[in-house]
Amino acid sequence: MDFNSHADAIVRVAVGLVNELTPGERRGRAFPLPRDLVAAAAAGLRTGYPNHREVTEGEAGELAEIAARLRGVFDAVATGDVDAAALQVNGLLEETRARPLLDRHDGEPWHLHFHGPGGTMAGDWAASCATGLAIVLGSEFHDRLGVCTAPHCDRVYVDVSRNGTRRFCGTACQNRVKTAAFRARGRVP
Repeated sequence: MDFNSHADAIVRVAVGLVNELTPGERRGRAFPLPRDLVAAAAAGLRTGYPNHREVTEGEAGELAEIAARLRGVFDAVATGDVDAAALQVNGLLEETRARPLLDRHDGEPWHLHFHGPGGTMAGDWAASCATGLAIVLGSEFHDRLGVCTAPHCDRVYVDVSRNGTRRFCGTACQNRVKTAAFRARGRVP
């Protein structure tokens, strides 16, 4: 299930930024704010754009602030409060003055950007991620944004499966839950 190739990559970046730059829990363990924000920010951006350039310390700090705000969108959808998610996205869209713009650079063909020239790297990503999430929230697929349901994991995901039944951030959490259920069934009272 694809929204469109550019929006898909941007939504993957939103997921990557939230999962790399926000504290919480991951795969059953505490996940503190990363010590190396630069590496974490680059990893988040590369979830959608594998060749993304390195980021500076200042950009990484700004991206961490944006990631915290994006997490609120996923959390709201996970609790069924799509209205709150939409209001948060609208706030980011307004703040960043997001707008579609066709651009061609670095030898690439024309492609859609959601920010104009002259912005900061973090501000441009905030506009793009807000727009990508708005595309998802404004469709019948708004429930495809989620927070992992495995115990002790709060990483986020976007469900692009055909049937839309994803509940975990990845196979590691899915396997943890299945193994725990299998062991629980095997215990004799």
